[in-house]
Amino acid sequence: MGVRVTSDAAEFQATVFPFLERDPVLHTLIMTNVGERAAGTYRIEPDPAYYASVHDGAGEVIGAAMRTPDRPVYLGALPADLAADVADAYSELVPDLATVAGDRAAVTAFGDRWSELHGTTWTEGKGTRLHKLVSLHQLPAEGNPRPMTSSDVQRAAEWSFDGFGGEEIKSVDLDWAERHLEAGTMWFWEVDGVPVSMVGYHRPQYGVCRVGPVYTPPEHRRHGYAGALTVHVTAGILADGNQACLYTDLANPTSNKIYAQAGYVPVADFVDLTFAS
Repeated sequence: MGVRVTSDAAEFQATVFPFLERDPVLHTLIMTNVGERAAGTYRIEPDPAYYASVHDGAGEVIGAAMRTPDRPVYLGALPADLAADVADAYSELVPDLATVAGDRAAVTAFGDRWSELHGTTWTEGKGTRLHKLVSLHQLPAEGNPRPMTSSDVQRAAEWSFDGFGGEEIKSVDLDWAERHLEAGTMWFWEVDGVPVSMVGYHRPQYGVCRVGPVYTPPEHRRHGYAGALTVHVTAGILADGNQACLYTDLANPTSNKIYAQAGYVPVADFVDLTFAS
């Protein structure tokens, strides 16, 4: 068994996607991130990404991981028995790594090996759940959906930064919003002409679209806007012949309940581990 690391998204895509496409929903996060970078549709980044593929003795791909700039090492559904070797591969590339995310057994094995290598300890943090759409159900709400327009660029950038606390976007990123506008992958819900919620999605990778971000400002919550808009966006994804999936925060029972009502069912749970000296 061996681990190969590259910073070339297109090379990694050619090597690993035939393995990942066996379950494109389960591997959506890696496939979306790599696919957008390989296609040149992601923003320019100042630092390299590191993509890791795990190969058996015959050279066949049996696992994959990634680390994009300023993000955790993401293991996804990597088998736990491969995680220590992946930790070894990243050890010198990102010695100041703060977080690893993925399947609990895999991140635990990674965390234990990382702690051996770097003298750190780890604590378990945020949990997320991947869902896929099985049967779409309407969720009614006052108002109507509309696609993003050029007048929404500033709003989308500010809402994403506010809504995700810098998790996905490190600052108010107008270029990020412009890319959603150009791709036609962002929608707003309006009530009496006032935007009250937004839902975006990623373009399909092997027939799967990942929904997100989903955001409603605090003053407009608890009216069903995000649920209704997610259903609308999901319907468009299905109409184009693709599957739909999304992630939820396990600490937010409200969103998990809403998506279940819309017809999304759980696929897998993932956790973050944070390292400290």
